[in-house]
Amino acid sequence: MRTVQLLRYLSDAPLRRRVTAATNKVEAFSGFSQWIGFGNGGVITDNDPVEQEKTAKSNALLTNAVIFHNALDIAEIVRQLQEEGHVIDPEDLAHMSPYLTEHIRRFGEYSTHELGIQPGQYDPHLDVDFSPLRGDGPRAPDGYGQAA
Repeated sequence: MRTVQLLRYLSDAPLRRRVTAATNKVEAFSGFSQWIGFGNGGVITDNDPVEQEKTAKSNALLTNAVIFHNALDIAEIVRQLQEEGHVIDPEDLAHMSPYLTEHIRRFGEYSTHELGIQPGQYDPHLDVDFSPLRGDGPRAPDGYGQAA
């Protein structure tokens, strides 16, 4: 079974591109998560499995919260660009990563006065046609319409 999969991988260029893309996404997430969990050099120093699980889940929660915040920021920027008359190419958005760190001050001072502010309702809609990337529009590039 392993040999068949390896031969299939070697002979199928679109499959290799999908596997490479999926691997890169996993590695990017892992690196981002490690960057978020910088305390103690990213090392869980407690030997208690319950405490280890708490640390890992806290890091996952914080990582996902920052990714969501980054995605909201990207969506807002896309909306602003569209209001200014720019046409947004879905191919360009497909190359955007929510693993942005430049704007995060890990060692800065943080204010908590904003914690009580109720956020506005989340609007998930972007006026961008993603169908060519999914393969349900005109011909999609190799490897885009299929899951990795």
